[in-house]
Amino acid sequence: MTTRTGTYPSEPWRSPRERAERGRAARSRAPRSAHGEYQPAPGRFDPLDLIEKQSAGRVPELVPIRYARMTESPFRFYRGAAGIMAADLAGTPASGLTTQLCGDAHMMNFRLLASPERHLLFDLNDFDETLPGPWEWDVKRLATSLVIAGRENGFTARERAAVVQEAVRSYRESTRRFAGMRMLDVWYAQQDADQLEALASGALHSRGRKQISAALAKARTRDSLQAFGKLTRLVGGQRRIRADPPLLVPLGDLLPGAEGAFLQETIAALISRYRRTLPSDRQHLLEQFTVVDMARKVVGVGSVGTRCWIVLLLGRDDEDPLFLQAKEADVSVLAAHAGPNTYGTEGERVVAGQRLMQATSDIFLGWQRTEGIDGRERDFYVRQLRDWKGVVEPSLMEPRGMRMFGRLCGATLARAHARSGDRIAVASYLGRGEVFDQALVRFAEAYADQNERDHLALVEAVAAGRVRAAQAA
Repeated sequence: MTTRTGTYPSEPWRSPRERAERGRAARSRAPRSAHGEYQPAPGRFDPLDLIEKQSAGRVPELVPIRYARMTESPFRFYRGAAGIMAADLAGTPASGLTTQLCGDAHMMNFRLLASPERHLLFDLNDFDETLPGPWEWDVKRLATSLVIAGRENGFTARERAAVVQEAVRSYRESTRRFAGMRMLDVWYAQQDADQLEALASGALHSRGRKQISAALAKARTRDSLQAFGKLTRLVGGQRRIRADPPLLVPLGDLLPGAEGAFLQETIAALISRYRRTLPSDRQHLLEQFTVVDMARKVVGVGSVGTRCWIVLLLGRDDEDPLFLQAKEADVSVLAAHAGPNTYGTEGERVVAGQRLMQATSDIFLGWQRTEGIDGRERDFYVRQLRDWKGVVEPSLMEPRGMRMFGRLCGATLARAHARSGDRIAVASYLGRGEVFDQALVRFAEAYADQNERDHLALVEAVAAGRVRAAQAA
């Protein structure tokens, strides 16, 4: 029997016709209209228990910042509640077709990124939760995020439905297009900034076009040199990272004395050893830089409290900077529902998933396991702190603009899934009609209601003193 090369996906070779038949057969297991259903399971888990369980292994003094950010709005809550949604999705219909999942494919995790060739691309960004699993989960997380953002922007139900339908239709039609392409053509496919700008010019009014142009211009300035000017200062003639506690704390301020020196050695060793996970040419490039300072940094919403370090390195002189970010990689929130990590470390899981799903990845993306940070062995992945990253804020979007953005997100997610899963089977399952698109409109509205209830539960828990929330000063 002929089998595919490699380990993912490790299944017998099937002809395109057999794969299409497999997709159509999956409709009997999970009718496309059934994806519109969502009701909380009888005796549903306490969402706060999941949040607190996830917080238990994090830096204790940073956890209240996480809760404060999650209480700000239903959308901010949603960004930190990937684990809650994963537990709910585990009880929803699934076709049985799997792809590599982002695991947290909400709309703000689609953004502008730089390719190694210095082209500006539109792609997925956050892979902390990546694992193989039901492709529907990523689509449902994206669709729900669009509804939640639309509600906060005051969109009508009809406007929100149009946004979700645009995104899901784009996913479906793009998947069907990828199903007819050669594998190498799928692999080389990407959304670049020129496509984004062309789409904006045809789909948006002048204010929307200006927002896109501003986002593109800003993204091109966000690199190590920009971070260098913003995040460092001269101290005794040497470059050091500025303090902005508790969001940015230089290591020397965090742990002075022998304890701090030990941690500095541990992180420096992490950077030195992680280099072996890079291709040989990138190893050589990184060897030209020297570590000069490091600090703890608070990032995101869902990630607040995980151990995250930024490391300043200098090359030719003190005007030749490189900022790396070493971020803790924990067990994926999908693992309890989709299956465990099969890689040696959680950091390698994140990096492998990112490389598989992104059109192109950061040249310094790698991983390392280390000991001695807070008294235990921990996994990290490393990448550049800033490399032409940019995002269009949902709060600035009008319905037409969000429809355009949803279309881009749907196509981008389809391409990411097509690189790892059976795109022919998924395309056949989805079909040409709008049954799945309309089902996702119903699901997204229903789950947005659930998200609002869970957000309120956290707000009430803070008010009652069950958990402590504290804004960063």
